[in-house]
Amino acid sequence: MSAPSVLYDVPGPKARARNAVYTVLFLLALAGVGWWIIATLAEKDQLTWQKWGPFFTEGQVWTTFIFPGLLNTLTAAGLAIVIALPLGSLFGIMRLSDHLWIRVPAGVVVEFFRAVPVLILMVFADQFYAEYTDIDSDYRPLMAVVTALVLYNGAVLAEVVRAGIQSLPAGQAEAAKAIGMRKTQTMTNVLLPQAVTAMLPAIVSQLVVVLKDTALGGAALGFADLFSQIRPIANNYFANTIATMTIVAVIYILLNNLLTAAAGWLEKWSRQRKTSSGAVVKPVDNNGRNA
Repeated sequence: MSAPSVLYDVPGPKARARNAVYTVLFLLALAGVGWWIIATLAEKDQLTWQKWGPFFTEGQVWTTFIFPGLLNTLTAAGLAIVIALPLGSLFGIMRLSDHLWIRVPAGVVVEFFRAVPVLILMVFADQFYAEYTDIDSDYRPLMAVVTALVLYNGAVLAEVVRAGIQSLPAGQAEAAKAIGMRKTQTMTNVLLPQAVTAMLPAIVSQLVVVLKDTALGGAALGFADLFSQIRPIANNYFANTIATMTIVAVIYILLNNLLTAAAGWLEKWSRQRKTSSGAVVKPVDNNGRNA
């Protein structure tokens, strides 16, 4: 007999039967909704080969629209991630400072940019660059998108870093202090390396948000990202809006899954590295020699 769970009561025969019925009903309802969607799309001629064929037979759809848009999406997300990660780490550490003049301003900056919607930050950055800088109009949407993503996600990552460090046992910092390490050495050599593994799932979730939020730039600023290619593709290939949106959505899903899988591999590698990096101490005999 299996041990009872501490989180919930083990279901009995009647509960298991009821759960099975609920599962069957849910699957039937899901199948019904799926059938209704497919039937509606077929009725509106959205499933014809004329709508979907260009994505499989016309290479120009990919080389002219999708690949350039995907490249711009990855460029904006990559720049934002590269800048936001160290910036968020810095502000997260600053929020843990013992000095009030460092901790309070850092907290104000983080809370401010966490509270402002990223779309407003994009529009504000675009207007700022247009009025007060000489940035070329071709690059201004990219700069505005990257700036907004860095400010918002850097603030969120700062909280992730702060929470990750504070989640460590207090004995870690106390032990480092006992052997004479300064606070900077404790943070860089003891706390941060241990907190990275705990923070990794939250960091990956935020990186996925960065990738998806680039679409806001395409919708609001005319940034030529993957999302913004939906309309020109639909206009040039028989108004296949549903098909185009589906293909774009699948690409976003694949990118996010690849990012999540890479982070999972990195976390696993990090854990294995920590496990295998310990020194092996050989037993010694009574004369102090290795056995």
